[in-house]
Amino acid sequence: MNFRHGAFPEPAQPETDPGVASPDEASPFAVAASRSEGAVLRMVREALDLRRMRLAFQPAVYAADPSIIGFYEGYMRLLDPKGLTIPAREFMTIAETRELGREIDVAALRLGLAALRRNPGIRIAVNMSARSVGYRPWAQLLRRTLKEEPLIGRGLILEINEASAMQMPDVLIPFMEEFRSSGIAFTLDDFGDGPTSLGLLGAFGFDIAKLDGRFIRGCEHDNPNQRIVRAAVALAREFGMFLVAEAVETAAEAGWLRDQGVGCLQGYLFGRPELEPDFSQFRRNRSV
Repeated sequence: MNFRHGAFPEPAQPETDPGVASPDEASPFAVAASRSEGAVLRMVREALDLRRMRLAFQPAVYAADPSIIGFYEGYMRLLDPKGLTIPAREFMTIAETRELGREIDVAALRLGLAALRRNPGIRIAVNMSARSVGYRPWAQLLRRTLKEEPLIGRGLILEINEASAMQMPDVLIPFMEEFRSSGIAFTLDDFGDGPTSLGLLGAFGFDIAKLDGRFIRGCEHDNPNQRIVRAAVALAREFGMFLVAEAVETAAEAGWLRDQGVGCLQGYLFGRPELEPDFSQFRRNRSV
């Protein structure tokens, strides 16, 4: 599937997902979080060592026909000792600038590749940091997997936060050039929310741009968000990027975004992140 050449077939979100611990649940993780950063880091370390990390998959659907799923995004989850599911927002802020953050990226990539292996033909987006490009275990996992299973790259989308990408262009651009030949697509996450350099945007050559969710709420009304979305659509088109809108909650938002030329929609209107989604839905309503 080639995002660049149109081969993609044609709610602010609730605070918690099903199965995700609510803030007032006295889970071991909640107790640790209330005490210190160190306690959170120890629980994340334990979850990594015991392989209690999971990906929850949320569908992104085609705006022109929401019955067709374009890809799934994998969101990192931690299972605490009580079996409660902790979303990444509860621990990534603390972990992301440490080596532990890179280890979380390794776990996310490993889980994403495993899902592709079990479900050939689907597409999965996995989040990463630009820092992970130079992290040997992460790079070795990707290279080894592509060497052993060359076709698996066709299903993999690597999603990089805009702020992270702009900090390390000299590392990220050669990396993207190297792995695009393996069929991997690259997404610029939080498009419009970071310090974008238009010169660098052209140099990166991202395949997909994901419009930050804070510009989506109420976008069908005449407000500043409309101008931002229209500008993002024009910019994405100019740079050959397929545009995805996240955090879509209402049919009115979805309809307006579709009419503006947004390609894919992602949000609770179309499905919550699930640890065990029915990936067979990806193939339904497709001619190939």
